[in-house]
Amino acid sequence: MNGVPTLLMVSVGGFALLAGMVIWGMSVLSAREKREARISAVVAPHLPARFSARPRAPRRPLWTFLPVRQLALLLGFDTTRTDEYRVPWWAVLLVAIPVARIIAGLAASVVSEVAMLALPLFWVLVCRLAFRTMLARRRAALFRQFPDALGMLTRMVRVGIPVTESMRVIARDSPKPTAMEFQRIADRLSIGIPLDQALAETARRNAVPEYRFFSTALSLQAQTGGALSEALDNLADVIRRRIALRQRGIALAGEAKTSAAILGSLPFFTVGLLMLVAPDHARLLFEDKDGQRILGAAMLQLGVGWMTMQHMIKKALS
Repeated sequence: MNGVPTLLMVSVGGFALLAGMVIWGMSVLSAREKREARISAVVAPHLPARFSARPRAPRRPLWTFLPVRQLALLLGFDTTRTDEYRVPWWAVLLVAIPVARIIAGLAASVVSEVAMLALPLFWVLVCRLAFRTMLARRRAALFRQFPDALGMLTRMVRVGIPVTESMRVIARDSPKPTAMEFQRIADRLSIGIPLDQALAETARRNAVPEYRFFSTALSLQAQTGGALSEALDNLADVIRRRIALRQRGIALAGEAKTSAAILGSLPFFTVGLLMLVAPDHARLLFEDKDGQRILGAAMLQLGVGWMTMQHMIKKALS
């Protein structure tokens, strides 16, 4: 029996050491990659081909021998997109530790104390879910704000303002995160990158389909000619219709979301009512071993059920 607590202490200590190494290494890697990306965006288009074809291998510092980039990918974190997360990445890694500890504790109350060894796995899953959720919300915000940005671009093109200057105006007057995307486009245009290539890189980076439509429409217009303002106006109208259709789907899914919220809150309401009516019976769930096992199994099943309902609603709206 004494071997299990010792094993748990060793596992938790190793996990804390691993988390510290990941946080330190990712901070260094993020700063370095952001610096290299800024330098490459400005210098690379002006370098001769012979310099870009055979770059000199830099001297590797000590921390690069650690699998930091692989660990970042495992956690679902992109070190080149640190400015696109609403919450600092280190805060996500730290907050995910107690959340993973709670999940591992629930699993240990159902199975055995050995389930605490899965704490690093739960930590990785929580981190991946958090980073994926933040990027999904950012893409949804870009999708909602894109028609207004296209409307501004259409009006400026009609009065004769160049596209490059229009991109800067949109980056200055639009809300985030749309302002950040158009600022990147304006920066690429200012250093001589063609418009279709700048738009294609932005669409590939943010993974929003409407930006790909925007890039394709402007590329075709540049090749075939025609009124740019008319093409942008038609594209904005199509995107507004897609947004209206999605909002209608969200409204129709309101009943399912309400049902999921009611079903998710019903066990907590029942336990609270039981503690008021029969506190001796409710106390068994927290003080008795079998009661703790039943409570842990119920919490895990409730979490799995809630995630399943959310996944079904999201798939129906996609």
